This record gives sequence, structure tokens and C-alpha cells, in this order.
Amino acid sequence: MLRALQAERDRGELLTSWVQAGVLFVFALLYFLAPSTSPVGVLMRPVPWALAFYAAFTVLRLYLVYSGRLGAWMRALSVIVDMALLTVTIWSFHLEYGQPAAFYLKAPTFTYFFIFIALRALSFSPGHVLLAGACAALGWCVLLGYALAEPAGMGLVTRDYVAYMTSAKILIGGEVDKVISILLVSVLLALAVGRTQKLLERAVAEQAASTQLARFFSPDVAERLIKADELLRPGEGESREAAVMFIDLRGFTKLAATLEPGKLVALLHEYQQVAVPIIQRHNGSITTYLGDGIMVTFGATRPSAAYAADALRCAEELLDALSRWGGPAIGIGIEAGTVVCGCIGQEGRLEYAVIGDTVNRAAKIQNHTKAEGVRALTTVAAREAALAQGYSLGRAERVLPGREVAGVAALVDVVVIE
Repeated sequence: MLRALQAERDRGELLTSWVQAGVLFVFALLYFLAPSTSPVGVLMRPVPWALAFYAAFTVLRLYLVYSGRLGAWMRALSVIVDMALLTVTIWSFHLEYGQPAAFYLKAPTFTYFFIFIALRALSFSPGHVLLAGACAALGWCVLLGYALAEPAGMGLVTRDYVAYMTSAKILIGGEVDKVISILLVSVLLALAVGRTQKLLERAVAEQAASTQLARFFSPDVAERLIKADELLRPGEGESREAAVMFIDLRGFTKLAATLEPGKLVALLHEYQQVAVPIIQRHNGSITTYLGDGIMVTFGATRPSAAYAADALRCAEELLDALSRWGGPAIGIGIEAGTVVCGCIGQEGRLEYAVIGDTVNRAAKIQNHTKAEGVRALTTVAAREAALAQGYSLGRAERVLPGREVAGVAALVDVVVIE
């Protein structure tokens, strides 16, 4: 989770750097395209120098971001450089235009402070927003103090708003309002960024939790748990029409007694590597692993109109693929009908389960494959449901009527899947 958060912050810093480059380009374009209004023969033109320095600094910042070496000190320095450069540029206006220092206090360039403050919100750092606001407020206070400290500067102070707006007079209250505006905007923006940062952290944490859920549950179950509007509670469930499949490795108990633990686990891994992609390709959801067995549902955790057809097609492909695998023989049992999906257990230890008579019958039918000496069985009812859902009759043709299946009270008409 920490790595994901850091990655988001790095992307924010990269975006900040490119936005800085864009702002620089716009400033340069406006400056060089707009006709000069400064007196002819003025030698002091600091804006091109400021733009050139800022361009070099932006290129350096981009290099540090892409190389992964933009440390905390450089982030803070970037904020200070932004505000210092803008402050010095505004200060130079009275020299360029040959006016009293109070002249620059009317410069509309003052609004650029807010652009650079807002720029810091892109890096999800409230601290940098506050630092930018503090530097901007300090810079404007310095500019005001310099204007007042100039010879005859105090003589320019006025309380007449009209005189302030139409001349180089200084209205102290007006300049204080500017500083207060900078500070208030910075605080409000920092609060907004702080809330955004918490939401980002929560989103990253939820994404990490989702990733972990997907490792321990089937994608359908993980999605069901993540998107639930309320916490799922034990004792609550819903019924669905679905197909249930049990897959079992034959002779696994004997293998477990003879194989080394490492080889036994490797064998299970190979078997699951073959079976799981096929199951998922046919819209199956792995409800649980039962040692060497796998319980699969179709249409239970995610409703489907072709649950039985998917199950039979999946069984056929599994038989072919596991035969090519060359491992132990397998047994597959499939039944279709009503199941119940929900949470079982206690609040401290819950499990999302699919239960019901259909599940029990599928497990019993899988066990019955040994008695019949076949690899896969389903019921006539499940096959009829599959045919109605678009399954093409081919490998599930041979019917074995009236079979006594251990654990099932009534006789069962089963179908062999060749």
C-alpha cells in the first residue's frame, strides 16, 4: 500500500512539473507576443531573464522527477523558487517603467501567486500548499515594505480609495486584504488537499484489500464482497438457479502418503494450473479448494442464463486437458438446480458459501463416478437444462437410468460425459 501511495505522489509531482512547464510556456508566449509598453531605451528588462532561469529550473525538476531523485528538499525548494522569482519579477516592474516602487503594487501579475499556490495541490501535499501561501504572503509583505521604505514612500500612503485606484498611492488596508486573501485561499486549499489525500489513501487501501480478496476468493465472490452496499452478515442469503461441479483427483490419499511434501504441493499446483483457466473461461467460479478437490459453481455468485451449458462444456474441456496433463485420473460430478449463496460463520470468521441440496447431490454424483468406472457424470435434469441453454448434445449422450447414488435417497438417472 505504501508503494502504491508513493507511486500516486510521484505521478502528482510529474503532473506538477509538466503544468509548471505549461505555465512557463504561456507566460513566455504572452510576454513575447504582446507589444512592449515600457519606455524606449530602458535597459532593465528582467522578465526574459526570469523566464530563462525558471525554464532551466523546470527542466532540472523534470529530470529529477523522471530519475526518481526529487527529494522533499527539492519539492520545498521548488515552491520557494516559484514565489521568489514571481516576487522579484513584480519588484522589477518599477525599474523597467521608471516609476516609484508603489507602482508594482497595482500589477495584475499579483494574481499569478494564486496560480502557483493552486499548482501545489497537484502533488497531494497540504504542507506544500501552505508553504506556497506563506511564501506568497511574505513576498507581498516584502514588496509593500520596500515601497513604504523608499524615499517619500510614506508620503504615498492614503485612505482615499479612488486616489489609490487612480494613482501610485498606497492603501495599506488594500494591501493587507491581498495578504489575507492569499493566506485564506492557501488554508482552504490545503484543507481540500488534505481531504483528497485521505480519500486517496483510503482508495489505495481499498484497492490493496481488493487485490488480496481476489487472491483468496474467486473473482466473482471478491467482486460481490467489494461492491456490497452493506456489510454481509451471517444468516443472510439468496437463492439462485445454478450448476455445481465437483472435481476430484483419484488416488490422492495414497499419493499423499508416499510423495514428499514439496512434490505433493507441486503436483497440486500443476493440476490447478491446468484446471483453473478452463473453469474461468467457461464462467465458472471456484467456491472452494478441498485439498485435491475443487468445488465450482456456475451462475451462483454471478447470475447466468447458461449456467448448465457452461458447466457441461467446462467438464468436456477439463477431461481433454487433464488427460493431456498426464497426472492422476480425475472424477467430475455435475448437478443443476437451486442453491443458496450467503455468509456462514461468526462475525469474527465468515465464509462466503454456496449450499443446498444441489451442492450435496453434485458431490455424491462425483463420488459415484468410481462406482460406474467413468470420469464424469451429470444428471438427466442437468443435461436437459443445458440443452435448453444452447448446449449441443455430443459427449453427454449415454444415460444410466435408475442408479443408486450413495447419500441420495431416490434413484438417479445419470449421464456419462465421455
